[in-house]
Amino acid sequence: MATSCQFVDYVLEQLSGLEDVRVRPMMGEYLLYVRDRYAAGLCDNRLLVKPVPSARALLPDAALEAPYEGAQPMLVVDCLEDRAKLEQLFTAIYDELPPPKPKRRKT
Repeated sequence: MATSCQFVDYVLEQLSGLEDVRVRPMMGEYLLYVRDRYAAGLCDNRLLVKPVPSARALLPDAALEAPYEGAQPMLVVDCLEDRAKLEQLFTAIYDELPPPKPKRRKT
């Protein structure tokens, strides 16, 4: 089941207090970026965040699930209605996310 546009809009609304949050469609699902760093996936109407140490600390009971078969497991965020906690989560994990790779120059 692909992620619905309504779910994407809801997650973006919940994160509207953060600076520069965007989603990018990817094969029927979405990748979520915070200030150009890949932070989470929206898959099957679930918000899955990268399992960095600060995310594990803030979501100690979160299940680890793969967004699709063969993918690395990610933490399932179950506090979507708690805007303050979501903003705290994405603010905390930002420094642990790898920076974007430099774009290759066209030759």
